[in-house]
Amino acid sequence: MPKTLRTTAAWRISIWTTLAFALGTAVAFTIVYFLVAQGVRDRSDTWLSGEAEVLAQVSADTPTDHLYKRIVGEVAELATQEVPDERNARGERLNSVFFLAIDSTNKEAPLWVGPDSKDAFVKAIQRAELAPGIPRSIFVEGWHQTFRVVVKVQNGRVVYLGLSDHGAKHLLHTLARRSLMIWGGMFLLGFVISYWSARRTLLRVERITETVARIGTEDLAERLPEPANSDEISRLAKTFNRMLDRLQSSVNQLRTVTGSVAHDLKSPVTLIRGTLESALCNEGNEKWRESVGEAIEHLDRLLQLLNTTLDLAEAEAGALHVDRSTVDFSDIVRQLVDIYQPAMSERHHGVTSDIEQRVVVDADLPLLNRVVSNLLENELTHLPVGCHVSIRLHSHAGSAELVIEDNGPGFPLDIGSRAFERFVKGKHSPGHGLGLAFVDAVVQAHGGMARISERVGGGAVITLSLPVSVLQPA
Repeated sequence: MPKTLRTTAAWRISIWTTLAFALGTAVAFTIVYFLVAQGVRDRSDTWLSGEAEVLAQVSADTPTDHLYKRIVGEVAELATQEVPDERNARGERLNSVFFLAIDSTNKEAPLWVGPDSKDAFVKAIQRAELAPGIPRSIFVEGWHQTFRVVVKVQNGRVVYLGLSDHGAKHLLHTLARRSLMIWGGMFLLGFVISYWSARRTLLRVERITETVARIGTEDLAERLPEPANSDEISRLAKTFNRMLDRLQSSVNQLRTVTGSVAHDLKSPVTLIRGTLESALCNEGNEKWRESVGEAIEHLDRLLQLLNTTLDLAEAEAGALHVDRSTVDFSDIVRQLVDIYQPAMSERHHGVTSDIEQRVVVDADLPLLNRVVSNLLENELTHLPVGCHVSIRLHSHAGSAELVIEDNGPGFPLDIGSRAFERFVKGKHSPGHGLGLAFVDAVVQAHGGMARISERVGGGAVITLSLPVSVLQPA
């Protein structure tokens, strides 16, 4: 089956619709078949009963002389000729009617009009034990079809009239074959019509999907086509366009607010820092110089907090600018581990690294550096003295997985599941609760995933997964 058929819902819709239609028509044809069969049977029984009544009356009224058999036989022959000429597959005429008259008051041979195999019919009649006036089907040895037989008794004379079921069965078989052909044609035609209708409708949904896929956080100006009619798909397109209008307005307001906040806060902070640096360059009291240096350090932290908050807000709003390039993730992790190694040694932390060579990702290099730095900074800040940190980077199933594991106290129970939320931190944490939230937002902006788990034996495990690039860095 072609991929387009397997992946489109039109195939499944048309299949189920056609099956329901086919089942309904099959039930209708079956009911019609049984109604026709019953009608044919009732018609043949009516004819048999009427003709048997006439023949019994003629047999009873005709004197039993030498002309009896001739007269009754000719009347019986006329009755048999009322049935249409029936022939088998070889074109031979079928004897479809027989007549048997028995006079219980006369020991003469019974009067027989019909096929040559008279004895077989007499035996079949005797075995059937027929009741007067009630048609019944009997099977005659040597004949493929059954015979419908009715018996009439009048003035001591018993008349049997039989009619072959061959004509009725042939009619019903012809009706069944033609009904099956019509049913098959209706099945195919119904499938084609339902598939065409469903496919035509779902193509409009497919155009909406393609348009939505092209809409990104950087360009929210594109809109879905809005047809002139007012069906469900048209209303969906109009509703989605109104949602895009609101989303574009919200993103524009976010960008305006964040830009204003950054401008209003960064300008005075930068001015203060420049003034303190100027004072620090002058000769003076060493204590004053120390205070100024500490103030500059706090201002640096304030600037870092401000930048992180703005970046996090943009990332959560889907407006974070990601300048992707093909970078060697292995090289980034290795360099940052080397940078943080001396600080880890001062805290008596043991660091082991298992970094696979040439793990390449499509990512924003500065943001990726900040993500790994935040994770290592957290290990340095929150672990007690003398812990062990394990850093592993491997590619697996199309993803680059960075795992940072430690044997520290781990995350508090009330924080573990919320560690990636903004401003969530432990009671004794000196941070602002933005580091892991920023990590999670950046990783999601790159199409990856970040998760936290508990280490067996105590400690925490942070895992980052990023899509691996098919290209190699220049």
